Amino acid sequence: MNHPLQDRWVPRLLMLLTVHWSGVSAAAVAAPAASAQCQSIGLAACPVPFDPILPAPADMLTWDQPTRVIGFRNTYRMYQGDVFHTGGATPYPLPSAPASAKLESLHYTMDGKPLRLEDYLRRENVTGLLILKDGRINYEYYGSGNTSETLWTSRSVAKSVVSILVGIAIQEKLIGSVNDPIVRYLPELRGTGWQGVTLRELLQHVSGIAWNEHYADPGSDFAALTRCEAAPDAYDCVFRLIRSLKRKPGVKPGDVWSYNTGGAWLVGRVLEQATGMPIARYLETRVWSRFAMEHDGVWEALVKGQVDMGGHGFNATLRDWGRFALFVEHGGVLATGDRLLPRDWLEQSTRWTHAAGSVTPATPDGQYGYQWWYVGVDPRRRDTDDAAHTARRTFWAEGIYGQVIAIDHADHLIMVQWSVWPQAETPDALYDEQALFFNSLAHQLKD
Repeated sequence: MNHPLQDRWVPRLLMLLTVHWSGVSAAAVAAPAASAQCQSIGLAACPVPFDPILPAPADMLTWDQPTRVIGFRNTYRMYQGDVFHTGGATPYPLPSAPASAKLESLHYTMDGKPLRLEDYLRRENVTGLLILKDGRINYEYYGSGNTSETLWTSRSVAKSVVSILVGIAIQEKLIGSVNDPIVRYLPELRGTGWQGVTLRELLQHVSGIAWNEHYADPGSDFAALTRCEAAPDAYDCVFRLIRSLKRKPGVKPGDVWSYNTGGAWLVGRVLEQATGMPIARYLETRVWSRFAMEHDGVWEALVKGQVDMGGHGFNATLRDWGRFALFVEHGGVLATGDRLLPRDWLEQSTRWTHAAGSVTPATPDGQYGYQWWYVGVDPRRRDTDDAAHTARRTFWAEGIYGQVIAIDHADHLIMVQWSVWPQAETPDALYDEQALFFNSLAHQLKD
């Protein structure tokens, strides 16, 4: 295995050597350097665009919006990564819908103000949007220079991907049950605050472990995690952080819902220990090469070929995000008829926890399942009753700064969204607007 610093910095150094030399133009030097870096990662072809100058990954939470665009479409280059390959299969088809089903006339209302599709793209700072109805593309948009060959980072949408992989591992009997204590798979956590936590409690983020996820707080546990990921000793740094966490005084597992990316990393570690392979390899062999996808993707690795970042780190093209959503919407059944998920896995995954903190006025039945979200609409907003009806049959993968997969299983409607919000997760109105917009899609594309 190459030294991690060699994996990370030698290709970047090659990329930076885009200078005039012996009469050769910088552009002529840059293309081979880019190709060399992509090959060193394990990609047969470079994603487009390939930005020459990258921001510092340790500063991810304080990037401005233009920097975030560059950072999010180049995250696969900013850390060590494990490639998940397509295997060369013919991609699962995504035909275009008839022209009559296009969305030029779509409209929705936000706080009494009539808005259209172009307003949504602007207000949500959308850099990619894909709408699938009955497996057909009704709308596809790329902004800020992104293309159909861009690998965009998922942020916490990856948690939902890992949840699906856990279901596959249970179907394969590699994981016994969500009721298993996590120390069965991670004995190094015996005697820590994680002792006594089950896989179900980890998936639902009700472990009872104290964790500060506040993205605007430079002293938060999440900020420390971000710095660890950018460090030369990424795995050791992350492991020390997660292992040192304590239980909230007087709180038992299952009592309180508290969103915890550190705990989500442990979900990924349970999966890796149970399957004997990193997340990327399990994704590749079970889903990516079999559904099948169009482009290779990259999963952020803490130890290349061994340990991936289960809390986020999935990087793929917009259409392949959509294909993954279709795999989920199909209940984990391949075109061959092979069932990869337990029959009740999605039902289990969207049985929202009622632990304290999960139930809100917008989510009276809870907002979180097995790393999938219920996205309700603030009932104080106007004209939300209809949107609430759509919300009840929809489940969401959500990532900070506006990343989304929304699946309405009943109406076979999927939305994939890439965004660069000004802040990580505020204001709440941005989430409400996603739900209201999705509701308008459900009506516009109703059979």
